[in-house]
Order: sequence, then structure tokens, then C-alpha cells
Amino acid sequence: MWLHGGGAFLGAGHLGSYVGTTNAQKGIITVAINYRLGPMGYFAHPAITAEGDLTGSYAMMDAVSALEWIQENIRSFGGDTDNVTVAGQSAGGVMVAGLLATPSANGLFEKAVIQSGAFLFDGVALEDAEKRSVRALKRIGVTEDTTAEQLRKISAQTFSYSGGLRRGFGAIMDGNFLTETAKDALAEGTETDVPVLIGTNSGEPGFDAAKYIAAQTGKEGAGAFLYHFSYVPPLRKDEWTNGPIHSAELMFTFDSLDTSGWAKGKTTTADIEYAKRMSSCWVAFYKMPADSKEISCAGLAWPAYSEESQAVASFGDSIRIGRADDFPDGPEAGSD
Repeated sequence: MWLHGGGAFLGAGHLGSYVGTTNAQKGIITVAINYRLGPMGYFAHPAITAEGDLTGSYAMMDAVSALEWIQENIRSFGGDTDNVTVAGQSAGGVMVAGLLATPSANGLFEKAVIQSGAFLFDGVALEDAEKRSVRALKRIGVTEDTTAEQLRKISAQTFSYSGGLRRGFGAIMDGNFLTETAKDALAEGTETDVPVLIGTNSGEPGFDAAKYIAAQTGKEGAGAFLYHFSYVPPLRKDEWTNGPIHSAELMFTFDSLDTSGWAKGKTTTADIEYAKRMSSCWVAFYKMPADSKEISCAGLAWPAYSEESQAVASFGDSIRIGRADDFPDGPEAGSD
């Protein structure tokens, strides 16, 4: 199941980089979902809370509902309910990390992929989210004593384009659907124990955070597999001077050069071959037994990460196994 990126307020599951045609040819079913964004995805208000049902993190609820749908229906498409991977990039990767700490998601998936989404945030208490919503709504003329019925009559456009609401509030800790953050679960070792594939691109920050998550998730039980992507296709050499930027890996991990707008129809034979090799590692992860501590792909034996081994799959001009400590965290966002 694929969770798209977009800062939790933009994006969609149908974009060209996420096309699963090549995956299908290799026996992998891609279920790319849409989930509620911005204030539709993360919102709390006293009037809504008083109804006693939904409690704020609707985007995460959408993800769990999609996983439940997969369990109920994927056999009809030739899928295996005992081998479901939840994968995402950027905000979608953050959601994947969140699902590792979501009680209702436990048992609905067997593996996890976090691409450029190694950001661990403090959750927002339900009461704090309610107060922030009340303040933001006042800016668009909605009074504090508004009812749930009145809130539902406000257009989605009004919500989405309101400055104080546009991005939502992130994971809301209601003590029921969400009881702890991914940050806390990883620190305490209470996250769901499944194999994790995680990494970043050299042209973005976040590799140190990815190393931390790999170390925590791979400490006991299932293995964690760390990657570092630094391959720059010839058509982007003049633009990606610090290395491949945020989202650049997607057309290679999906082997979707033919449909991705990033490729611009100018890919070389070398790019096409590289995408085949890199995507083969993701496919091998999807297919491997959950207790495996090694991925065999692209001529590599990719071992699980540990703080001792520091094993990382480096996808650069060549594909090799290196030591994570040899790779920098990456440039800060917005740097030249």
C-alpha cells in the first residue's frame, strides 16, 4: 500500500512516479491510496469531540481503513494478506512511521518502507488541537460556540485555504485511536516489530534521522535496511548540484521513468538500466520472508543495519554496500 507525499496538505496517489505497472510485472500489487489532507486530515474541535466518535487524525484513520480493505479484498486481485507492505515517501513516510505506533494498524501489515520521511514529531494533545482550531476558525468568522453541524457546512475550500488550518495539526493524541507517537514508540521499543526499509537522498537532509530509525527498529526482532540514494541522471546534472533532491528516487524505486514527470522523456539507456536494478531491491524486500536479515538484489547481499555493522546500500554511480558513518546527513532544506 502506497502513501504519497506532499507535506500532508498536497499530493495524490495517482501521480506518474507512483505508477505500479512494473511492480505488477514482477508480481507486486500496488495499492496507491488517497487520504484526507490538511485540516480534513488532522483537525479537532470541542463540538466534534463531544460527539464521541472521530478524534482528529483522520488521515491516519484513512490509512488504517485502506489496510483493512486490503485484508478483506486483496485476495480477489491475486494478493497475499499475509505479506502486505505499507510504504510511503515524505509525509507518506511519516505516516508509515506513525502506523508502527498505531494500535489498530497492528497485524494489518508485515513490512514497512519509509522514503525521505524519517521525521519524528511530538504529537499534539487533543485539547491543544481543539484550542488551535478554535483560534484559527475565529479568523474566518466562526465563533467558539459553533456546533458540529455548523462546522460541517463550512466548505472544504474555506478550510483548506485558511492560513491557520491549511496544513492541519499533525498527529493528534486522543488516547484512543492514537495513544503514543512514533517518536515515543521507537524510543521505548514499543513499535510494531516488522522489517523496515528506510533511507534518504543525498540532496536533502535526514540521513542521520533515518540511521536512528533503522537502529531502533532493527535493534531486536525484524531487520531494518538502510539506503542512501545519490545517483543523478544526466538530464539533471546541472540542476541537482548537491545530489538528487527530495522525491528524486521515486522514478527509480518504482521503475516509472516512462510515466514520471521528473524524467521529462529524456532518460538514457543507463537510467533505464539503473531503475531496473534499484527497483529490484524494493521488489526483493516486498517478497522476502519477514524474518530475513538480508536482501538479495542487483548483485548485492544487502545486510540488515545495526549500529555495529553500519550497513547501508549506496545507490550512487554504482550500487554497493557501504558504511553509514561515511555518508553525510545531507544539505539543509533550501541550501544551494
